[in-house]
Amino acid sequence: MRVRLKGDAICTLLLVVALCSLLYTQLEHFTPKGHKEPTQKQPSVTQRILSDPRAPGRPTPAEATAARPQLIPTVRRTEAANTRVQTTTPVPAADSAFNFKRYLLNKDNRNFNLLINQPKKCRRTPGGPFLLIAIKSVVEDFDRREIVRKTWGREGLVNGEQIQRVFLLGTPRNRTALATWETLMHQESQTYRDILLWDFMDTFFNLTLKEIHFLNWAAEFCHNVKFIFKGDADVFVNIENIVDFLKRHDPTEDLFVGDIIYNARPIRVRKSKYYIPETMYGLSIYPAYAGGGGFLLSSCTMRKLSRACREVELFPIDDVFLGMCLQRINLKPILHEGFKTFGIVKPSAAPHLQTFEPCFYKDLMVVHSLKVAEIWLMWNLLHSPRLSCTQKKQVKKPFQWKRKAQTATQASPLR
Repeated sequence: MRVRLKGDAICTLLLVVALCSLLYTQLEHFTPKGHKEPTQKQPSVTQRILSDPRAPGRPTPAEATAARPQLIPTVRRTEAANTRVQTTTPVPAADSAFNFKRYLLNKDNRNFNLLINQPKKCRRTPGGPFLLIAIKSVVEDFDRREIVRKTWGREGLVNGEQIQRVFLLGTPRNRTALATWETLMHQESQTYRDILLWDFMDTFFNLTLKEIHFLNWAAEFCHNVKFIFKGDADVFVNIENIVDFLKRHDPTEDLFVGDIIYNARPIRVRKSKYYIPETMYGLSIYPAYAGGGGFLLSSCTMRKLSRACREVELFPIDDVFLGMCLQRINLKPILHEGFKTFGIVKPSAAPHLQTFEPCFYKDLMVVHSLKVAEIWLMWNLLHSPRLSCTQKKQVKKPFQWKRKAQTATQASPLR
């Protein structure tokens, strides 16, 4: 009798264990799809914070990554990660997707602090420098600034005239990616004394701000300069030719010389980098303006333009904006064949030469869109004592530079 009761008790115990195991398995299976256990209430709050980038107290990416395996069920971990990327990392807008509404709302905000200044730049030369070179640059392009310093942008005497140099910069668009940019810029400024840095974001559509802030700076801190060359960092400049050209002009008279574009039409195609809606500019043709690769102006014109910039409404294309300022002061810019801001086209009279041939550059002023290595190479080739640019016998006459007429259907300034 005892043996039978003992056996029944063991069977009952085994059945209870089996039943409990079955219930536990079923409970574990249904828990993610239904209500959660008390220990999982906190993860649901954290998941809400992760999926909402505006929620206060949102954890850092490192904290979120470390916590995710404990807070998100295994079967949904990938889905939750994808959701977090989509909600916290929006696809960056292209340059053509310009926010005109924001621009128009903030267009009157045109006074930004000068973070790095060179107030004594033009005081180093008695009577002021003959030529100030002002180059548009961005924080990241140290290599381009360095090649300009070592080649055509050298400070000192050129053909007996004193040359000074400054680089024009705004703050970088992605400051977190360049964590030490402020320290680096201050060190570069202390080393070379040629950095001008303003507290506005350095974007394509903020180049107009760079234009007006430089003209204001020059009028205040470099009023004794005789001439100014303003251009991009990716141009090659024959500074000797420019000095010789400027020696024939009076700095107290108006002068604005460059690659002048006439009858250019506003671009109405939304996908274009230069798209301008009719609500912003209703006329069919822009005023004459210089290609932004490089141009020359006298100190007299610089002072007039600095005043005109305060009276003309900001326009998102800096080249055109300066043309509007020239129109404001009733000054017609002068076209010079030596400014090639659209690059070089090989003339048919010189089929034996290549477009990178130094003889193409020898008599020019400015050539746009060169790489760092090309600027270095061309400068050394042009200053080589072995350079010879005599025409070959099969060429009956020397080639001449002929510039294609800028028609009304031309797109817009090239960068």
